[in-house]
Amino acid sequence: MKSFLSKLAWSTVVVALGGWSILVLLYSPALPVVMRVPATLFVAGLLLISFFRWRYRRWLRITTLVIFACVGALWTSLRPSHDRTWTQDVARVPWGEVRGDEVVVHNVRNFLYRTDEDFDARYEDRTVRLSDLSEVDILVTYWGSKPIAHIMVSFGFGDNQFLAISIETRKELGESYSAVNGFFRNYELAYVVADERDVVTLRTNYRDPQEQVYVLRTQIAIENGRKLFLDYIRSMNKLRDRPQFYNTLTTNCTTQVLRHVWAFGSDARYNWQILLSGYVPEYLYDNDTLMPGMTLDEIMRSSLVNEKAHAVPLDDTFSKAIRVGVPRPPARGRGE
Repeated sequence: MKSFLSKLAWSTVVVALGGWSILVLLYSPALPVVMRVPATLFVAGLLLISFFRWRYRRWLRITTLVIFACVGALWTSLRPSHDRTWTQDVARVPWGEVRGDEVVVHNVRNFLYRTDEDFDARYEDRTVRLSDLSEVDILVTYWGSKPIAHIMVSFGFGDNQFLAISIETRKELGESYSAVNGFFRNYELAYVVADERDVVTLRTNYRDPQEQVYVLRTQIAIENGRKLFLDYIRSMNKLRDRPQFYNTLTTNCTTQVLRHVWAFGSDARYNWQILLSGYVPEYLYDNDTLMPGMTLDEIMRSSLVNEKAHAVPLDDTFSKAIRVGVPRPPARGRGE
């Protein structure tokens, strides 16, 4: 019985850590591309021998632990950086200066698009006042299957100034997104602060095929909205000083938003609707964040802004214009 339990424990270790080691070698940038498959096949062969040749357990254990140690060293040697050749849409790192009621946000993206790949790159500084914050909305964009969506938070100041914050992968030139690669330190984390016209029309007007963009207006208390905005600023400033890796599961467009929400004491919880970001509208609805007295289907139908984004002028009235007819719930009181 003792021998069986020992074998079972060792087999579990080999399968778990061995599987992780193989995936790291195959998908992470720890090795040059030409070396990944040969190294993976070599390590997989040694681990299979370790798994089945129990009678040589002493040497095989040593070999297996050496493999784990080497792969672990490669993994920990990977460091996030700001010093890469980035695509233009994430070329600059946004950051903010808080001066009492006034916040100056630097490197706000406001591109002028002709297509999603042909544009004039424009970055600006924007000054907003916390006392002018009037609403906090969730932008949900779908491009394929229901479970997967991209989530952004948009802060409205006064009548017409909306700043949208999108948490994304910071891709290098020639690099494309892969959810699998996102688990293995292939991408740095990026915060994009943009004029709302930029992030909305990019998806509704210029991408082919176009994405479906919903503007979900929330009941968040304005005081909590200010705390949320300031927490975003703090995180952007930290990221400017210390780059961080993106992770498909733990550090992405949805989990990061949830962490920011926790900053003002919210009891919002992580669940499968956060993991499968396409169900964030259901999550918001279940947590009484959206328009009361309407079904979720009614809210979603009225919140789809694609047609309006094509029809309205692309000027300073854009954000207000696409919200015409989108139900706006009353803001909650402080602490609600």
